[in-house]
Amino acid sequence: MKTSTLLDNKWIRAALALAVWLLVWEGLARWVNITLLLPGPVIVVQTLAELLGSADFRTATGFSLLGVLTGFLIGVAAGSLLAWLTWASRLADALFSPLLRLVRTAPVASFIILALIWLTSRTVPMVIAALMVAPILWSSTKTAIEETDPALLEMAKAYRFPAWQRFRLVYLPQILPQWTAACATAMGLAWKSGIAAEVIAQPRPAIGTNLYRARLFLNTEELFAWTVLIILLSFLLERLFIRSMAGLGRRYAA
Repeated sequence: MKTSTLLDNKWIRAALALAVWLLVWEGLARWVNITLLLPGPVIVVQTLAELLGSADFRTATGFSLLGVLTGFLIGVAAGSLLAWLTWASRLADALFSPLLRLVRTAPVASFIILALIWLTSRTVPMVIAALMVAPILWSSTKTAIEETDPALLEMAKAYRFPAWQRFRLVYLPQILPQWTAACATAMGLAWKSGIAAEVIAQPRPAIGTNLYRARLFLNTEELFAWTVLIILLSFLLERLFIRSMAGLGRRYAA
């Protein structure tokens, strides 16, 4: 029988790993001894605390969250609908599948620069987030539809289930796990691509704009502080989404 230890707890393991890397960071900062090149974690946390208390932080964070989350929802809806459309229609598959594969493989920076030609800087992050999310949802949802158990479909056909019941009782339970996993992956990508779009498009106010300005004025502590904030918000958004989807799954199962 295995003996239980503190390391069996994933939160304790995560805290220990974080502490080790913070010590490494602090050691490197002391070795470099130039704040402009590498500020230590204590200075970065102090700068982050100052940012959290500023009105600029609240405005920029709200703007970025609203834009990215709106783009994420648009991308989820578009990708899911296109998955059903390209699965049901060969013509739609021939028209949209190559385009979605192109969007998935092309560099995000290219789309950001092109979007700046046609759109205002304030709408670019939302559009880029939607573009990055849609192909992921399309691919995963379409694959899940195609892998639906044929025996269940035969049973639904034999009992003459109407279309809505067939979707709710057969397709949805088969699709939901893969769809949820794709959304969780797409959430992180939407956030990163949205912030990258802000760095290039420079909408005001926005997290990406502040990140660029910190780099422009060689304010390395603030640059690190905004980066830490981006990472924390990304983690928080993903955890909130996973929790909400878990609750939805329990309600659906009930």
